[in-house]
Amino acid sequence: MKRPVLIAVAVIALLAISFVVARWLNNDTVERAKVTELLEAQIRGDADAMLRRLQACGDPRCVAVVRDNAAKLRGDGELKIALYQSQTAHALSSRTRFTRVVWFTRGRLTTVQCVLVRRRGNVLAGATVSLLRVTAPIGRESSCPSNPTP
Repeated sequence: MKRPVLIAVAVIALLAISFVVARWLNNDTVERAKVTELLEAQIRGDADAMLRRLQACGDPRCVAVVRDNAAKLRGDGELKIALYQSQTAHALSSRTRFTRVVWFTRGRLTTVQCVLVRRRGNVLAGATVSLLRVTAPIGRESSCPSNPTP
């Protein structure tokens, strides 16, 4: 009688742990998808779509950067992400940090930008991912700003 109960408890524990790990890893996928959508809107030159995706970009300076990016970085072809460096990847609790993205399209050299990402919540209760701001292009070897204040 003890053995079937122990097996059942072990299976339930394994399923619970698997659920938590899957939920945790899914946040990375959600973040990357949101950043990709933002950059695709930028390539289309759609500043309004970019602003709808950015949760903390209401001040005139941020709006100006977005509109300038949309005008200058508009291009043809499919977005290709060459390097994606998230400082919020695998976060177990709330965190706000920059994600550095190196991207290009057909006929364009790589462009490097930083996207400020906020994760709220935790692995057990669930987390949300929000994009707050996007920078103008930075140097190809440059790092993102260290100050994550929106």
